[in-house]
Amino acid sequence: MNKKKEEKTQQDSKKVDKKLQKKKKKSIFINISILVLLFGFIFAGSFFSEQNTTSKDTHSISELVSHLKNEQVSKVVLSADGSELSVDVYQNDKKNRDKIETIIYPNITGQGSVSEKLDSMLGENDKINWGNGDSQVIYDQTEKTFWAKMSESSSIQIFIQIAIFVAIAVFLLKKLGKVNSKSMSFGNSRAKLFEDNSKDKITFDDVAGNEEAKQELFEVIDFLKRPEAYKKMGAKTPKGILLVGSPGNGKTLMAKAVAGEAKAPFLYVSGSEFVEMFVGVGAGRVRDLFKQAKKKAPCVIFIDEIDAVGRSRGSGMGTGNDEREQTLNQILVEMDGFEPNESVIVIAATNREDVLDKALLRPGRFDRKVRVTAPDRKEREQILKVHTKGKKLAKNINLGIIAKRTPGFSGADLMNVLNEAAILAVRENEKVITNNILRESIEKVLMGPSLKSKIVTEEDRKLTAYHEAGHALVGAVLPEARKVQKISIIPRSNAGGYTFTSDEGGDTSYMRKGKMLAEIAVLYGGYIVEKLIFGEVSTGPSSDLKRATEMAKEMVMRYGMSDLGPVTFGENKTFQIGLEIEKNIPYSEETIKAIDSEVNQILEIGYKIAEKIIKKHKEYLDKIVTELLDKEILELEEFEEIVKEIMPKQ
Repeated sequence: MNKKKEEKTQQDSKKVDKKLQKKKKKSIFINISILVLLFGFIFAGSFFSEQNTTSKDTHSISELVSHLKNEQVSKVVLSADGSELSVDVYQNDKKNRDKIETIIYPNITGQGSVSEKLDSMLGENDKINWGNGDSQVIYDQTEKTFWAKMSESSSIQIFIQIAIFVAIAVFLLKKLGKVNSKSMSFGNSRAKLFEDNSKDKITFDDVAGNEEAKQELFEVIDFLKRPEAYKKMGAKTPKGILLVGSPGNGKTLMAKAVAGEAKAPFLYVSGSEFVEMFVGVGAGRVRDLFKQAKKKAPCVIFIDEIDAVGRSRGSGMGTGNDEREQTLNQILVEMDGFEPNESVIVIAATNREDVLDKALLRPGRFDRKVRVTAPDRKEREQILKVHTKGKKLAKNINLGIIAKRTPGFSGADLMNVLNEAAILAVRENEKVITNNILRESIEKVLMGPSLKSKIVTEEDRKLTAYHEAGHALVGAVLPEARKVQKISIIPRSNAGGYTFTSDEGGDTSYMRKGKMLAEIAVLYGGYIVEKLIFGEVSTGPSSDLKRATEMAKEMVMRYGMSDLGPVTFGENKTFQIGLEIEKNIPYSEETIKAIDSEVNQILEIGYKIAEKIIKKHKEYLDKIVTELLDKEILELEEFEEIVKEIMPKQ
């Protein structure tokens, strides 16, 4: 099979070469045709210019003699090249000397000056009085300029034409050379080389959080710096390291830090840059990439978004991509084939580990899998400190509060928060970034800009205030619920109001059943209050109900938090083949009914918890609503002052 694939790859490469040769011949023919046309234009131009110079309209010498005898001539000027006479002639007689026209006559051939020749033609009785008086004829001769003398030389004219022709030829040959070089370099790698002395060099000091992942990459750097020490111990250099994690958590940033710390050549390429429309080009670029790396060894290759070429081969129905598979095969061979590939380490990044080919993930290819996780509260504060470099902050700024209000934010999200804060500070003409500006930027990143100018009726404001107060009240009473940080009834995007909570007591990486039930109860808070106070519900709680239902389904189907026991249930998958739809359900209809029953039971428990709290503490609900309608925003301290008597003791 491998031999057949290699033969097919060679055949595809030959086809690509033939196409490139055809393109090259076609471009040469086009350029030669352009040269011939330009040369023809130059020749035609010179021919017609000669015709124009010889066809100039002149008067006869006899006419000039007649004007001289009638004393109608005031001035005679011989041209610089001696070929023409420019004569100022009175149109009538001496009385009308203000009416003059200039007539061109051919020069008189033979020896002697023009005046002598004209005198001889007129005779003794009609001799001309040459001079500068009123009754005399002025005679003058214009001098030739340097360029006029040069243009008369036929050798100079030929030289200029040849120079123009050569200049055009050189220009077109250069263009042709560029086309040919592009054609020949089509299969070359598009990798970018990072130098050690780069101005924008990033080190691990610029990367906060994920200490375990950084430690793994530190070992890679140490391999590159001290390869002999590891060889003496019998340790082999890892062939590849796969960075896995959600978007925005810093995979590419860590790779850049490796480039800054390693003091070794670092080649960067994106997975999508390998695949082109021509079959065989991707494999050629992989070969060229590793060839460059071997020349610069010890060297690091970083392939970003490797899932673009590393997807499982033969997966899907009718979605095979022969070019992508050939590229993947070449990567597999280069990383761990017959030829040794020492001192070249491949780092790759992806957020789709599930679609990668198994051959790519085995030891010897990607020996290590480094998981880059979302930062916890402590790491978020460290990331915020890194991104505040170069920004003007108020002296009383508290990044801990910002970290507490941003559970689930990635490093990229936090960078965006600080950037939005800087923009907002400039817009508000503030000299520094304050705590209030930072809080506003968090809300803008999460939900969009505030719609303060939006007209909201008093009834809608009251409904929103009660809805948000319901969430906040349930969250304040339940000890396992996330604590309220801020309540607002100022609309943002599609939300009429919002309640911010923090991850007090730890992030939500691991959630117990009691904590999840508390979260479902908080989500039901707004729905129950609307039903209790107004007698009916609005469309506002729709997103809350959706999240509560999804959480209950996860408790039953993924986490085993139900009476069905410690078992998980796969998701229903639907495939469309042509016009037919085929469903893949991995369990029976009885099981589906049991799952629905357990989900409803969990939702009912959460509903009853929230309902009991709201009915018991309705007076505090009214207090929260009164303050919200008055101030529109309640910060943490203001909210705790209202509900401190019913909050759980810590």
